[in-house]
Parts: sequence; C-alpha cells; structure tokens
Amino acid sequence: MVYLLRSKGAAFMIDWQETEKTVVDKLLKTLQELPAADAHLQSSQRTFSNKRATIDAEIDLSISNQNLTMLVEVKRSVFPRDTREAVWQLQEYARRLGSAAHVIPLLAAESISPGSKEFLRSENVGYFDMGGSLFIPAPGAYVLIDKPAPRKQARSVTTVFKGKRSQILRVLLHDPHHWFSVKALSEAARVSPATASETLIKLERFEWLAARGQGPSKERQLIAPRALLDEWKKQILAGMKPKVRRYYVPNATNEDTFIGRMDTAFAEAGVEYVLTQESAAQRYAPFLSSLSRVSCRAASARTAANALGKLGAKEVSEGANFIVIENLAEEGPLLFKERHGTAWLASPIQVYLDLLIAGGRAQEAAEHLRNERIGF
Repeated sequence: MVYLLRSKGAAFMIDWQETEKTVVDKLLKTLQELPAADAHLQSSQRTFSNKRATIDAEIDLSISNQNLTMLVEVKRSVFPRDTREAVWQLQEYARRLGSAAHVIPLLAAESISPGSKEFLRSENVGYFDMGGSLFIPAPGAYVLIDKPAPRKQARSVTTVFKGKRSQILRVLLHDPHHWFSVKALSEAARVSPATASETLIKLERFEWLAARGQGPSKERQLIAPRALLDEWKKQILAGMKPKVRRYYVPNATNEDTFIGRMDTAFAEAGVEYVLTQESAAQRYAPFLSSLSRVSCRAASARTAANALGKLGAKEVSEGANFIVIENLAEEGPLLFKERHGTAWLASPIQVYLDLLIAGGRAQEAAEHLRNERIGF
C-alpha cells in the first residue's frame, strides 16, 4: 500500500504515516468483525485524470452477499468546515472509478465531530473514527455504529467551555450579533489575545462563527448561538459539578429582606457575588410560585467568611436556605452581571447554566429562562 503524504517535514511525515496506518488498520479490523463480512486491503494506487491519487486506502468488503470497494481518505481530525471538500473529492473519485453502486467513499479519522458525521450521512459518504463509530451507506448493507467521541476529541471540545476560554463564549453569547476583532474580544472577555485567537479557531471548526476581513482587521461573529449553547449544556450535564456549600440563615423567611441583608454583608466584606439559579431566574423570567432557598456565586467560603458571619450563616447538610457556589479563581461567571433592585444577578447565560445542575424543577426553570429571556 502506498501512503501519500502532504507535509514537508520528514519527522512529521513519519508520524503521519504511522497515524494513517493505525487508522486504516483499525478500520479494517472493525470491518472484519461485522457479522457475515470479509474485508481485505488492496495495495494498488489509483490514478485519476493523469494525476497522482490522493486516496489513502482501497478496501474490498464483502457483506450481505455484496462485494463493495471502499475508497478511504484518512485525516487526523474532521470538523464541519473540513468536510465539504473531502466529500467532493471522494465522490469524484468514486464516480470516475465507475460501478458507483459498488463503490463506497469513506472518510476515516482519529476523530470526527458530530456535525461532520451528520453531514456525511446526508451525503451518503461513509465514515469511521478511532472511537469505533462506523457508517457504511451501501444499499442492502446499511451499517451505522454510533459510539462516543474518542477521548482526544472529547477533551478538545471540553477545554473550550472551561476556564479563560469560557469567558470568550460568554462575550459572544451576550452579544451574538456583534462583529469582534481578536483585540476587542480579548478585552471584553478579560483574556489575552492569544487565548482569544486560539478559542476562535476552535469555534470556527464547528462552523459556529462567520468571519470577514484579513489579518489584524479580521472580525468574527457568532452565527450559531443555539448550537453553541446546546453544546455547553451537554458539557455542563456531563462534567464535574462546582463545589457547593449549604447554609442555614436564621430570620430569612422574607426573601427580599434577606437578599438586601446579604448584599450589604458582602459589600462591606469586599466580596463580589451574583445571585444565580432560581433566585436570579425569578427576576429575569418568573416561573416558580415560591422559592425555598437563595443561591449565589461568590469567592471561596474562607474569603466570604466575614460576610457569612454577619448573616449568622451556619453550614448544614440538610435544611439549607442559602447556597453558595464557590467561584474560586473563575472570573467568567461574574461577567455581565446585572443590578436588579438590591442585588447583583449573574448574566442570564450563567443563570441558565447554573440551573441545569440545581436539581428539582430547576431544569424546567432553565428552559423557561432560555425561551423567555435568552431567546436561542
């Protein structure tokens, strides 16, 4: 078999050759493990229109009494913006080979994003990733195996929603119709230009952004806020929950009075806070008939100890009426806070994310807030 490499560096060429071989070997093994299937690798190199072929592997597959030829293009990672050109090339090679009903173009990679998989299925182009997902759109031998994304891709996606990078998302979701330069975005998000640029590159791979201009004047705009927030929701529900401390505060039956006391105590202690979960959602988009607790985000309990002491708050395991989600060193949840009456509220996006992990009817309140206040 001949592998066609597209790199100038010899070391990178060797590494990429090994990557291609690993992906093709696992694809072949997966095909051989299908019921009533037999697969073997062809070592010949295809030539189309007097040009060197860019097909990385050709596999003969016999399944369900059908003999198929699979033309395989191997990539490291596949995101929506990479998919269209690869699909066009594969379909063109399959057309030129002839006997189209027996030729299956297939894109194989270490990882393929969910959006890319959806597009490949719509185009009847097969795919395979190292997580074990497989799609073969052959008439009479349709195969679809859907498995979780490989850890490498999962980690790559997850990092966008954590730490400093998440502050970029908050700015974009706060003003999804605005065009941002890297400089303006980094200033609004309180991150370095390098962090802003890296995050934008990751977001572009999912086709969540539009771009205009070149060089330093290049700007981006969020064009898929719903898709971005949907993915953030998945990450929140699947990830580790933030550290929560539960307190009982005496004489806190009147919510508005208690919140006023809390605001004063935190201000005097010099501790930044924001109301969140149901406490804030009720002020943005009323949904519940009553509240049994007040929730806020603030620095660690040690930093807020003075304020908690003034409130008479005692940490409890049951019967809490005051919850503090520890913000630790994170700055993102405090971005775009809003003053409502006697209290600071977290941004609607942050309140939505915090409601997702609150339990009870909070998820219903989250979707109500999203529909009524966020709007996407």
